[in-house]
Amino acid sequence: MAKGYAQFCPVAHALELIGERWALLVVRELLNGPKRYTDLADALPGIGTNILANRLRDLERGGIVQKRRLPPPAAAQVYELTPYGEELREPLYALARWGARSLGPPTPDDSLAPGWLVNAVRATLGRWDGDPDAAFELRGGSDEVVTVRFENGEPVVEPGSSGADIVIHTDPATLFCMASREQTIKEAIGAGAVRITGKRSEAERFLSLFSFDERESHELEHV
Repeated sequence: MAKGYAQFCPVAHALELIGERWALLVVRELLNGPKRYTDLADALPGIGTNILANRLRDLERGGIVQKRRLPPPAAAQVYELTPYGEELREPLYALARWGARSLGPPTPDDSLAPGWLVNAVRATLGRWDGDPDAAFELRGGSDEVVTVRFENGEPVVEPGSSGADIVIHTDPATLFCMASREQTIKEAIGAGAVRITGKRSEAERFLSLFSFDERESHELEHV
């Protein structure tokens, strides 16, 4: 665990719990549900097995992560966030939005972890004030697919396809550039970087909700 800062300060205390290298990335991986040790090791290339074991032990000691054994036939031990650890979701998403503003879009040489699209959508998609029954399938290249519905205007994002009427195909760099406002939705569609099946006006309205600034609804762009 990180050395103490000898300060009575919530920020210092938080850094003592999650400030060690790799700790927040372990939390990031567990935001999408329980994972085995080997799953975490595969999702965090570059982390040594001893470092991963130490981070998990520190996070358990801090009440952020807990171990659980799945019932047969799986009978595997998994790591998952505790309710206290789950409360890191929005702070971590806020940190991601903040970091994205100076990161720049991914290049073809950049490696994105499997499942990146789920957290990306959950972190950057604002409230919806349109048809409450609207559902969208967003495909972010390769095998990355999420389905988005809304409950009382708040997005509910799940991995995979579920037959939504509106399907949007794009790629990581284009999604990044639309969220950062480096590229308008209409420009992306015109360039062929966004393809839509279903009602285009609703798809454009949906895409306008992505932002790195505030998680709130944005008016549809008119270019």
